[in-house]
Amino acid sequence: MIPTAHRPATDVSRVPPPSRNARIAGYASAAAAVIGFIPLHLVWAFEVPLFANEAKFHDWYADGGGAYLFALCGLAVLPAVLSLALVRPWGLVFPRWVPMLAGRRVPRHLLVISGYAVATLLLLYSLYAVVLTIVQFGSPEVIFSPWTGVYGIIQFIPWWLGLFVATRSYAARTTPSRP
Repeated sequence: MIPTAHRPATDVSRVPPPSRNARIAGYASAAAAVIGFIPLHLVWAFEVPLFANEAKFHDWYADGGGAYLFALCGLAVLPAVLSLALVRPWGLVFPRWVPMLAGRRVPRHLLVISGYAVATLLLLYSLYAVVLTIVQFGSPEVIFSPWTGVYGIIQFIPWWLGLFVATRSYAARTTPSRP
């Protein structure tokens, strides 16, 4: 079969469903973003200095911290959607509510490359958070309690690990078969 824009190179119906572990990983990754990351950052985005040095927080917030936090929350939705796309049918074929792409095959490399790239960035950020948390413990100059770093590290682990597992599963399931 010759692939065209309307006829994908591989038949979507032949792609096996994700394993139970891959589904759990995808959902856990999405939940880490939506339940673990976004709520606390939204509290801060609305200028509530929860777990923060109040005076330093308000100065930081006024100096662009608020806009940064709102942007960060919005960006956190993207890896959550990516995590779900890797384990849901709409990660194979664009749903009908997507303008101009509805019914077409989702480019495999779009999700595989994005999945591995975002998981790697989240892992690197987690390692950075570990170092930063250790350095900031006991420092009077910090805006946020170093314990928020500990919380962040704990919730980042299922985020990047789940994304790696879901991406690996998606990549294996969608590898085109050789004739």
